[in-house]
Amino acid sequence: MCAFPGVENPGDSIMAAKPKLYYFDGRGRMEPIRWLLAAAGVEFEEEFLETSKDLEKLRNDGSLMFQQVPMVEIDGMKLVQCRAILNYIAAKYNLYGKDIKERALIDMYIEGVADLNAKFRPLPVTPPDEKDAKITLIKESTTNRYLPAFENVLKSHGQDYLVGNRLSRADIHLVELLYLVEELDPNLLANFPLLKALKTRISNLPTVKKFLQPGSPRKPPVDEKILEKARKILKF
Repeated sequence: MCAFPGVENPGDSIMAAKPKLYYFDGRGRMEPIRWLLAAAGVEFEEEFLETSKDLEKLRNDGSLMFQQVPMVEIDGMKLVQCRAILNYIAAKYNLYGKDIKERALIDMYIEGVADLNAKFRPLPVTPPDEKDAKITLIKESTTNRYLPAFENVLKSHGQDYLVGNRLSRADIHLVELLYLVEELDPNLLANFPLLKALKTRISNLPTVKKFLQPGSPRKPPVDEKILEKARKILKF
């Protein structure tokens, strides 16, 4: 059932095979894909890579065009490259705007989300003696540059969603990032009431609410155990 604006005919894929996600059992670059599928109300399966041999097998059987994961099997395709995967899912489930102007805005906002997210990504592998300084820089960039920009978008049109007053992938990716921001420091959202309201609004959508519950496919924050496993599988 469609419980929020922007997603039409989610039952279209009921008879089709569920998308199958190939990655290690952690967030990484697959997590936005999990979020987007979950928000669209799409059930999916996951094939977790347990060893480097599992990754090598995918490479050897020709599943990975560029020899790397994430990879998603969907609609008879083996898609790699995160943006291509996310673009397809968003377009398939009507989460990518109603015209090219809306899509341009959505893409612009997503790139901003990606820029800030990229600042968080090195944290788990940052040497302990450098971590505090890195976190300070991330906090400054978050509160002085990125969050004000998104707050201003919502303020400029007074609507419930970032683009076209309907749910899009931009809202979903931004809210995923807001959860990441709060994991770093819950106080970072204190001065951004519209973003806090957006986070609450998206989190209360039935599909997203389900994804946020314990036991869902959503992955926990990266810890040393997950990081070490990822190192062994991906050999970085």
